[in-house]
Amino acid sequence: MTPALGLYLHIPFCRQRCDYCAFYLEVHREPAAEAFCRALETEIALYAAEPCFTGRQLASLYFGGGTPTVLKTDQLVGLLDAVQRLFPLSPACEITVEAHPATVTTRDLAALRDRGVTRISFGAESLADDELANLGRPGTQAETIAAVMSARSGGFTDFNLDLMYGLPGQTLESWERTLHRCIHLGPTHVSCYALTVEEGTRLAHEVRRAQKQEPDESLQIEMDRSAQDILGRAGYEQYEISNYARPGFQCRHNLLYWTQGEYLGVGPSAQSLVGNVRFGNVANLTRYKASLTESRFPLQERTLLTPQEQLRDAVIFGLRLRQGVPTSQLRAHVENYGHVETWRELSADQLIEDVCGRSRLSARGRLFADTIAERLF
Repeated sequence: MTPALGLYLHIPFCRQRCDYCAFYLEVHREPAAEAFCRALETEIALYAAEPCFTGRQLASLYFGGGTPTVLKTDQLVGLLDAVQRLFPLSPACEITVEAHPATVTTRDLAALRDRGVTRISFGAESLADDELANLGRPGTQAETIAAVMSARSGGFTDFNLDLMYGLPGQTLESWERTLHRCIHLGPTHVSCYALTVEEGTRLAHEVRRAQKQEPDESLQIEMDRSAQDILGRAGYEQYEISNYARPGFQCRHNLLYWTQGEYLGVGPSAQSLVGNVRFGNVANLTRYKASLTESRFPLQERTLLTPQEQLRDAVIFGLRLRQGVPTSQLRAHVENYGHVETWRELSADQLIEDVCGRSRLSARGRLFADTIAERLF
């Protein structure tokens, strides 16, 4: 049986760069955005003509960024129409659009819903205005609330809120207030990410100059613990280290990443995994458009994964999931890399547990997922 295929469209524009952001992006300008949309449609058409993709149904379609909703709604709809012309969509295809709360109206969201978008992911980050300001993140709590109301008015019954913890000036109490406010808004899915200081960002510069404090790792662990407790009591299952969902509302597109499913990424800096080949696009809009003007794929890297590397990736991503990985897979991995004793120690410390032949991080282990990954990989 042909495996499910996900398609990711990277929209590389934002209104401005947030202080913590290290992703490739460009400040939105309409002429550049219009030219980009044409190039993106060309890239999608090139892949649709490849024999390995001919007739492949899409199980998921994800517009990420950047901020996809800085594009005009008719531009997003045009891209969606192009995908639907070139690729068949499965009857239950999940179609997600990421959005900054301040960039959408009820009319925009209704138009997207009418054209088949099933899921909206709002980048709220915090529901405290002072924390957003300290983070250099444009937006307010009121805009997030208004966006959620607009999504409901536009017909959406499935939406995610992205939150971050360990922000400058954030306390455990203010994080818990954000969690409770989030629950009150009734999202079907919540993503909680620990703030990290990435080199080359404004935040990194400010930390070096002692203008802002680096995130407190012990405080972030307490915040993670609070998220598990508060969201769990509210009916959200932590199905992946950073992701919580009500029953039936797990993000199917992201599950492809975590379960070694196949996904095709288009747009500058987008990454793909098809079969045992991982490949990625140039992270440069000018070079991206130049390649597509010549009807060439804008690839920057391509790696053929060995069976050992495929197993390693399956274990790395699988241990992030609540369901874990088959214990036989984990055993094969630790034997390959000489980490059998480390595995035994983690199991003895009750950080990894075996449940019916599957190994997974325990509730305590999920608090130390990055440390465990460093020890095993």
